Amino acid sequence: MRSVRPKKFLGQHFLRDMDIARRIADTVDACPGLPILEVGAGTGVLTQFLATKERELKVVEIDYESVAYLLRHFPSLEDGIIEDDFLGMRLERVFGGRQFMLTGNYPYNISSQIFFRVLEYKDLIPCCTGMVQREVAERMAAKPGCKAYGILSVLMQAWYDIEYLFTVDENVFDPPPKVKSAVIRMRRNSTTQLGCDWEQMRQVVKTAFNQRRKTLRNALQPLLSQMDLANAPFLQGETFGKRAEQLSIEQFVELTNLIYHEKDIV
Repeated sequence: MRSVRPKKFLGQHFLRDMDIARRIADTVDACPGLPILEVGAGTGVLTQFLATKERELKVVEIDYESVAYLLRHFPSLEDGIIEDDFLGMRLERVFGGRQFMLTGNYPYNISSQIFFRVLEYKDLIPCCTGMVQREVAERMAAKPGCKAYGILSVLMQAWYDIEYLFTVDENVFDPPPKVKSAVIRMRRNSTTQLGCDWEQMRQVVKTAFNQRRKTLRNALQPLLSQMDLANAPFLQGETFGKRAEQLSIEQFVELTNLIYHEKDIV
């Protein structure tokens, strides 16, 4: 299903292994009943299998050549083919405010941005699957204490249970990427309230991991100095002698409350 030229500036790598495409499409079966939005449909390699799921399906594609190709080869989907930039879409309008699931062979150059966008709509997107660079998949599923554990791990796992499903070799793409890929599945966990302010926690997590080799006492100095807490007594606590990768999500919640509580009483 080709005739569209992959464009480097869009991060396009077209999957050409139909067995893998079918396996990716089958990941949506774990979240039955929900409408499906496919991101970066390209030439419809994944779309053709999603269309057999007997679920409402829409696809979003920013490349005009790919959109024209999809309109020619998937006429039954004409009303569900959206020519737009996923990162700028009002997702609450896609299915009339109903919950839906997201899937796709995500463009490599914006995959992290896509997942941060999912976080913005976490109550609308209870399930998300798809293929990304293996490094991104490893980071998303990583647990505290390992090298891959970082900003993406903490922020995504605060709201989603994440499964690393399988690895995909680079030789099944055109053009082959320089990295391996992996397929993941995310499902909303039971968290409804974190126990701290979300934006404050995002700031703490990002600052902590920006200098991940340093202890939190030193890594958080840019934030603490900004808040006039650079020499606060609580910095001598045990937690601040650890590095960011050693903290669980629950500990980041406690850390956020500690820092911002101190700010309020200073």
